[in-house]
Amino acid sequence: MAGRDKSTPEAEERQEPVVRDRRRVDPETGKVREQEKQAETASEEEAVVEGDVVTPESAEKVAELTADLQRVTAEYANYRKRVDRDRVAVREQAVANVLTELLPMLDDIGRARDHCELTGGFKQVADSLESAVTKLGLVRYGEKGDTFDPNIHEALTHMYSPDVTETTCVEIFQPGYKVGERTLRPARVVVAEPGGDAAPAEAAETEPEPEDGTEEKPAG
Repeated sequence: MAGRDKSTPEAEERQEPVVRDRRRVDPETGKVREQEKQAETASEEEAVVEGDVVTPESAEKVAELTADLQRVTAEYANYRKRVDRDRVAVREQAVANVLTELLPMLDDIGRARDHCELTGGFKQVADSLESAVTKLGLVRYGEKGDTFDPNIHEALTHMYSPDVTETTCVEIFQPGYKVGERTLRPARVVVAEPGGDAAPAEAAETEPEPEDGTEEKPAG
């Protein structure tokens, strides 16, 4: 018993566990310890030294990968542009198809307005419809005095007139409609050209023939 109670300080020190605090951040100050900072700085310096060594093989590989990246980026940009362009074209075509089907209804509304028959609830519906198609980009054109353009006008009748100095639309049979640069229906018009004296001159030079078909004999 007495031998057990006797212990030397060296024996007690050997029996106690040794605890080492390896935490990077000091729990008391909340700062990174100096040893960890030095270790990180050494690692960064080693990485820089290793990165400075460039071999011809690595340079060629980097150039090849860079070229591949640039090519893929350009292809993707072209793909995005093509998709956006196709999406816009599909939308414009769909809108044009719907508006084309509504043109006869708009013609009826125009005729009713010309005859002062657009009143009451019918007028409200007509105004709402015209407002809706206008928001979709539909534009009505064709007025008396417009210069004739074969790209957007359809000449149903042709005449000469001394009152015009260029080929002019003098009468509108049916207005035209377009969306943007696309013509949904050309305006159907009467066209007049300058030169009103040409037709009477030709008529004066030609003497009318007798109605019975007999030739007039000179007095003899």
